[in-house]
Amino acid sequence: MKKLLTASILVIGTACSAFAADLRPPLRAAPAPAPVLAPSWTGCYVDGGGGYGLWNIDHFGEVSSPLTPLTSTTTSGGRGALGTVGGGCDYQFSPATGWGNWVVGVFGDYEFMDLHRNFQGSFGPFGGEEKESSAWAVGGRIGYLVTPNVFTYFNGGYTQTRFDQINFALTFTGTPVAIIGAHDYHGWFVGGGTEISLSGFFGMPLPAGLFLRSEYRFATYSGADLPILSTAGTPIGISENTKPYVQTITTALVYRFNWWGH
Repeated sequence: MKKLLTASILVIGTACSAFAADLRPPLRAAPAPAPVLAPSWTGCYVDGGGGYGLWNIDHFGEVSSPLTPLTSTTTSGGRGALGTVGGGCDYQFSPATGWGNWVVGVFGDYEFMDLHRNFQGSFGPFGGEEKESSAWAVGGRIGYLVTPNVFTYFNGGYTQTRFDQINFALTFTGTPVAIIGAHDYHGWFVGGGTEISLSGFFGMPLPAGLFLRSEYRFATYSGADLPILSTAGTPIGISENTKPYVQTITTALVYRFNWWGH
């Protein structure tokens, strides 16, 4: 009797297990992870930073009227620090065009500068500090994405810079003798640089749109005939013909508003 009861229990238990298995929902495959979208460089940005700059000015003395060269050409140079702020917009070509790693853009920036050094006058033993105090530029750039987060580019465009007034004094005595007024020069620039995404760098949760840019720029400006004035501000009949060349190296933080947008 006990053997019959035990066998009955085993049969009933096996049948219940089989019935429960039939009631279980079928196993489903885990959902595939969502594809990771590559960031798009299409969009706008702002930037700010600083760096180092240097200028050289080729100059010679001349009679003011009519303009007639009187001395040979010499070169003066200045050095110093600068800050920069700016912004712009880029466009990344669609991969369907076959140009998906190429980016073009437009931008503008302003530099506040302290690039200075002694400017030796062409006509005698006198000189004064020549200072480049500001510059602005507008232009375009084109570049290639080395990786989705690293952009290398070339740029170029129009620029204007300001050199402050020169107060000439005798070299040995420091006695003021003449001045050259402040002047704005107009010209063109070319350059290039690299932008790198800072997201994930340094083990810190930095914003996805934050980048580090390093750039070199060379600018050449049109020459100018600048009258030399007395300390009272009146013309004395002679001028300096001046032509500046400026080089800058800057590093800036860039924030892109829609880094992950498409």
